[in-house]
Amino acid sequence: MRKAAAALAVPLLAGAICACEGRPRAGSAGGGPTPVEPRSGPAIAVLDLEDGVPEQPPSGLLGLAPRGGAFDALVREIERLGRAKDVHGVLVRLGAARIGLARSAEIGGMLEQLGAKVPIWCHADDMANGTLWLAARGCKKVWLSPAGSVDAIGLAAQTIYFHKLLADELGLDVDFLQIGKYKGAEEPFTRDGPSPEARESLQGTLAGMRAAWLAGITSARPGVDPATPEDGPYDAPDAKQRGLIDEIGYLDEARDALEKDAGAVRAETRFGGASSSRDGDELSDLLRIVAGESLSSAPVALVRATGAISLEGGGGLLGESGGIVERHLSRVLLRLEKDDDVKAVVLRIDSPGGSALASDLLWHRLMRLRAKKPLVVSVGGMAASGGYYLASTGAAVFADPSSIVGSIGVVGGKVAADRALEKIGVHAETIAAKPDDPRAATRAAYESLLSPWDDATRGRLRQTMKGIYDLFLSRVAEGRGIPVERVAASAEGRIFAGEEGRARGLVDEIGGLEQAIARAREMAGLAEDARVGVADEPAGLIEALAGDDPPGSSAVPRPVASAPPSAALSRVAGELAPFVESVEPLLGHERVLCAVPFALAVH
Repeated sequence: MRKAAAALAVPLLAGAICACEGRPRAGSAGGGPTPVEPRSGPAIAVLDLEDGVPEQPPSGLLGLAPRGGAFDALVREIERLGRAKDVHGVLVRLGAARIGLARSAEIGGMLEQLGAKVPIWCHADDMANGTLWLAARGCKKVWLSPAGSVDAIGLAAQTIYFHKLLADELGLDVDFLQIGKYKGAEEPFTRDGPSPEARESLQGTLAGMRAAWLAGITSARPGVDPATPEDGPYDAPDAKQRGLIDEIGYLDEARDALEKDAGAVRAETRFGGASSSRDGDELSDLLRIVAGESLSSAPVALVRATGAISLEGGGGLLGESGGIVERHLSRVLLRLEKDDDVKAVVLRIDSPGGSALASDLLWHRLMRLRAKKPLVVSVGGMAASGGYYLASTGAAVFADPSSIVGSIGVVGGKVAADRALEKIGVHAETIAAKPDDPRAATRAAYESLLSPWDDATRGRLRQTMKGIYDLFLSRVAEGRGIPVERVAASAEGRIFAGEEGRARGLVDEIGGLEQAIARAREMAGLAEDARVGVADEPAGLIEALAGDDPPGSSAVPRPVASAPPSAALSRVAGELAPFVESVEPLLGHERVLCAVPFALAVH
């Protein structure tokens, strides 16, 4: 496979060059000459966020990561705009994007800092809770399309429960245990609504998120009544009257107005959109990849850890794939540990947890890395359960006020299908090799999805889970450098918003990825503008084509593009995916998880 890939490299590169040279300019065929915008002079930089800002992008050409599109790429672009001499203004195009609260707050904060140097305007076709926060904090002037609305409706969480479907309708035996009265991870399978403890934990977290969200909007737009952000939706005229937006108009009108206001003569898309890449960037990247030069060789390495945690990965139940795969991420961390050119590492994590075993293996690898060079953690929307297991390794941990942290606890169980199969005429029989022991068959079928546990097996599992829970507490205590008793006071599955997480010692600083990178540079004694590289990008085209994952490689398999589902299905799947994928190891041989306690969607 390697030889075949090598033979393909040159023709593929030649084809790419031909394609670049042979593409006609827009408007050049027929209809007379098309006015060409100036290529130099004062510019408006456009940040196109209408497709959202994922933590990790889907695969691009030949399975390689595309330029831009991911959150860390936006952070680097905003840093560059702060140094750009020809940028006289910034237009943030929001479209109808739905961006999570934590990322919205981070982006708004970065734009707020940039706004001290250049005017920043936002334009949206439709706004939601997150993008309203982003625009209020980060933009000097906010535009909304005439037919758009501001869906400022307050925050709520929807939790999903499957017990009636699984037990009553399908006849499945649902058997789950938990350690920690607040954990509640078994509740979607064993109850039709939240327990009082789970409700208490979730309401406390939502209260912290709501306080940060309301304060962010009302402090950035002092004329807004504090009740307004929770009393929408509002059409464009009503939103303007209530002070949530400043102008009503289309995107081109906002761009033209900003160009005139800033004295610019052109607009240049610097992030997202079809024109985000600068001239020759893709081709130069491809040439460096063919030459074997790593795109990520830099003194500061950024490691993306997004999604559910598993030992070996694989396709998700809802069509997703990837996530945090122990086997692959460990190789990335080992390479960074041994690479003397890498002086500091930033771990950007957004995860609901998953496999307890994989979480502990990665914790060990991260602590080894931290012993050799600074390791700083930046929490995105969530570092919960196994996600917090990993986050606790940071020498410094940053989180946003609306980030979710904690859920220190474990859950174990399985869903047995024997009753459901009997309903359709299928019988499963377990025959043990030790016929004189009445418990032998049940114990030997411990991992089987065809039969439930007996009380003795359940007791053994609970004992195992208690050991893993105690290990989890000790790992967090060691990583955070605090007594186990202090960790235990915030454990038992409780979740917290960022500010309370800091008060409890689970977080060091309130801040986003930008602040985490700055801290990593400082801890490593690097310059303030020291280069940051993404550590999980493939190191060479040959390896990417061959599909190999040699020892020490930083290549992490990326999702393969597939036909998109309907918008409604995609929305539902997106809300369910983090929870479903975090418990997916239960379908394999694992029975104990560190997973977030709810199928949770915050609106």
